[in-house]
Amino acid sequence: MTKPGPALKQLHSHHAIHEGGLSGAIQKTNNFLELLSSRELEAANLAADDLLDYWETRVISHADAEESGFYQEKVEENPALRDVVIKLERDHDLLRIISKDIKEIRNEHGLNEAVIQRFYALLTVNEIHSRDEERLLF
Repeated sequence: MTKPGPALKQLHSHHAIHEGGLSGAIQKTNNFLELLSSRELEAANLAADDLLDYWETRVISHADAEESGFYQEKVEENPALRDVVIKLERDHDLLRIISKDIKEIRNEHGLNEAVIQRFYALLTVNEIHSRDEERLLF
């Protein structure tokens, strides 16, 4: 188990990490959608690559950090949180699954409505997850 950093342990700083991640994802999603609606397909594909990379390196890596120590520490402090942590980890799994689906769809079909729907799904799952995590663990 990796010992979680101080930012993960404090509601204010943890919330700031969540808000920063979500606002960046929204901004990058909007940029991608603008390029796609303008039929700038090459630029839209680059923006989709950037957006997916953002999800993986910013949001999903934060999830990895939570799972590598923060959640275990919370359960050790309060064993009643075990079921909560299991549900939060499932949210993280959903983010990973949706990200993988985006890659697979793009490889098979390029940019299409299914890709757009999944980028929106990432935003929705992440927003609900962060709200629940902050409410239930702090």
